[in-house]
This record gives sequence, C-alpha cells and structure tokens, in this order.
Amino acid sequence: MPQGLHLSQRLTQSLVLAPQLQQSLALLQAPTLELKTLVEQELQQNPVLEESPVQELEAPAKDGQEEIPPAESADPAEPPADLEFDPATEKPSGEPADDFEAEFERLVQLDQEWRDHFAQTNIPLRASPEDEERRQFMFDSLVQATSLQEVLLEQVRESALPEEQWPIAEMLIGNIDEYGYLKATIEELAASTGLAAETILAVLKVIQSFEPAGVGARDLRECLMLQFQRLGQENTLEYRIVNEFMEALGKRRIPEIARGTGTSLDDVQEALQRIARLEPRPGRAFLPDNDQYVLPEVFVTRSGDDYVVTTNNEHIPHLRISNTYKDLMSQRDNSTEVRNYIREKIRAGKFLIKSLHQRQETILNIAKEIVKRQREFMAKGVSALKPLTMIQIAQVVGVHETTVSRAVSGKYMQTPQGIFEMKYFFTAGIQTADGDGMSNTSVKDLIADIFGSEDSSAPLSDQEVVRMLKEKGIVIARRTVAKYRTELNILPSNLRKVY
Repeated sequence: MPQGLHLSQRLTQSLVLAPQLQQSLALLQAPTLELKTLVEQELQQNPVLEESPVQELEAPAKDGQEEIPPAESADPAEPPADLEFDPATEKPSGEPADDFEAEFERLVQLDQEWRDHFAQTNIPLRASPEDEERRQFMFDSLVQATSLQEVLLEQVRESALPEEQWPIAEMLIGNIDEYGYLKATIEELAASTGLAAETILAVLKVIQSFEPAGVGARDLRECLMLQFQRLGQENTLEYRIVNEFMEALGKRRIPEIARGTGTSLDDVQEALQRIARLEPRPGRAFLPDNDQYVLPEVFVTRSGDDYVVTTNNEHIPHLRISNTYKDLMSQRDNSTEVRNYIREKIRAGKFLIKSLHQRQETILNIAKEIVKRQREFMAKGVSALKPLTMIQIAQVVGVHETTVSRAVSGKYMQTPQGIFEMKYFFTAGIQTADGDGMSNTSVKDLIADIFGSEDSSAPLSDQEVVRMLKEKGIVIARRTVAKYRTELNILPSNLRKVY
C-alpha cells in the first residue's frame, strides 16, 4: 500500500459512562461538605432548580410546586414509582414526547406525593437559623496561625541587630525549614551572596538567640546545645554527652558513654532522661494546623439494647423545581426551543434530586449493616472489632463492591466509641483458636497493650509477644508482630531497654 493519508471505518466496543451516571457517582463519593458545594454549583447552572428556605420545610407546599427531599434518616422511603427514568431515553416512563400539558400535570402529581411523604416522616432536614448563626460564628472565630518565619522576622525588627544587617537575617530566615533548622551551610550562603562568612555567621548567632530555643541550628547536636546554653547548663553531664558523644547517644550506647565520661550507668541514664525533655524540632509549635474538621455522615446512638442509625441530612440542600419554569413550560405561545430547553433542565433537576435521595439511602443501608455486624465494637470498643469486607456488605445491601467503596470514601460515622472513618470498620481478620475471627486492628491494639505494660528493664522480644498471643488463642508469625510494632512506632527490644 502506498504511503499517504487514508480514511477508514472501524467498529469497536468501549465502556463509556454517561454524564448523568458520572454525576451520580460523584454525588455518592463526595463527603457532606463537598456535596453541598457540588449541589450549589448545580443550582447556579440549572435555572429550574431552587432551594427551599428552612421556614418552608414544615409549611404545606404551594400548588404545583415539587418538593423532593433527600432520604430520611430513620426510615428512608422509596421515591415514587413514577419518578423512575427510562435508561435508554432518560425520560420518565410512559410520557408523551411532546405533550407539555401531560408533563405539567405530572409535576403537580409529584408535588402531592412528596407532600404526603413529608407529612408521614415529619423529620427536620435543616438546621434552624440560630444553629446556622452559631456555626458560622465558630468558623469566623478561627484564626490563621503565625508561621515560624513571621515570628523570627518580627524578632529581627525588635532585636539590637543593625538595620543594614536585616537583609542578611531575612536571607538566613528564608533558609530555615519548618522544623527550625538552617538547611544551607554558611559557605553556600557566602558563595551565593558574596558576603563574608564571618558576617553571616555573626547574624546567625543573633538569630539563634531568638525564640523558640534551638532555632537556626544546623544539626540536632547544635540544636540541643543551644537549648542547654539558654538554660545555663553548659557545665552539666548532659551537655557534655551531647557535645562529645552524640553518635553514641543516637545508638543508645550507654556503657560506652559511661566509660567516656567516667560516670556510672545510673548517672548517664538520668542525664539521658533530662536530654529527652528537650525539643528536637524547635519549629514544631509553628507547623500549619493539619487537623481536619470532619462532619459525621452517619450518627449511631444507643436506644436500650439496640442501636439507631441516622444520616446527617442537616447539610444536604433541599431542592425543588421552580414554579416559574413550570408555568413557562405550560404556556403554548412559547417557542419549541424554549420548551425543549425547560424540559431538559427539569429532567436534569429531577435526576439530581433522585441521585441525592439514592445517595442518602445507600449510605444509610451500608451504615446499618456495618452497625449490625459490629455491635460488639459499639459496646466494647476497638478490642471487639470484627473482620469485615466490602464484599460482605455489598451482598447484603444489593450493590456492587465498588459502590460500597465509593459510599464510605471520606465519610465518617459518629458512634458511642467516638468518631471513626467508615473505612475503619473494614479490616482483614485472623482466625483464633476458638474459630472466631479477630480483626487486624484489634490484634494491633492488643500488641500495643502488651508492649505498654512490659518491664522497661527487660523489654519483650517479638517472639515472646508471639508466645503471649498464642496463649490468648491468636496465632500469628513473628514477622507480623514486627510489622505491627513498626506501624505502632515501637522500637526493637534492644533499643527500648532502660538500664
């Protein structure tokens, strides 16, 4: 075949998600606060949608006004049967294509059905204006923390440092990392700026006198020495250990330190305890606040011997179809383009409302099944957590495993034992001697308790922990204990020994 450009046809099959299906999955996966943002964006893009004011939630709906709530918490009702969509056409089943009068009557019928639904449930979906005001006041009261660099620059202006040396101080502060250490050497800074190394070092000594103690150090040894100097303890045993035996200190070679300093093991051990009280990262207090403010998606409360599971509907916007556009659609004098535009927007709004309902219902059903299988956890805590997989939940709820994964992603559950991510309840299990399963999280918690109650002068080895777990009916390998110990940030036995 000669080279050149040619046209050809080819028939292939590919899996493509419809835009509405993508929107439904996005709503399911989004946490509550993110969901609220997505719905607000849809409200801006779809003119036929509007949000009901809080005051109207308990009032009867106006004639011809469609109000469709998210799934109710205690007993979510199924959406009306005639709200179902034909997947092939994305149009309500049995509806004439161009009969606008019938479509308008259909909206009126939906309005009546959902008003009856409200009357039966009578559960408030939104917070009162007073609650919203208190919540907004709390968020407005949060202030942004001051960074370490800002604190140091403020101290430069208040220090006795000559003003002509402020640029040098600013350059040094710019090279101090978030933990308070100077990351560039004096030689590198001198070569890049053309300044004398002695001048830069003199300004650094001034910065090292700032708060917090130890800031501006070039390594851990200098950081600890600066803190002892600030306390006036240059002539102490701990200062000498840091100054002369830093490598042995890092490897906890206590006998070697005792021989080098000519002191007893007990004196060295006491000095190490005083060294441990120092701050190895002076800038830690100024690190950005990484605490995440989470909003529980599900609430679990105890009622007698049972547990009641409810979803958080307070922040889910309550949507309805605007009466204005329903009236426009029913007017015969409007052009075909206007009617088609309004009809498509109403269908998109219906699908969004239905997706919100299904989202709440799916999360509620999954949460109920989690609570049902983890009843002992709700009563006793982490030690009673049972092995659980998403496949087990999916089979009971009647959805795919990936749907469960999306539904619990980034969602939190408030339980009698505290607030936990919903994914926390899905763990692999270990078979015990009596045939029951025990989750990996429970085993890890048990290992942490064993190490926490050990004798510090004779720390337990991993093999000894394996033996102790076997006595409790839990058989696991030594490497598994070592893995869990590492995840718990527990040192090996030779580094945990206290002489």
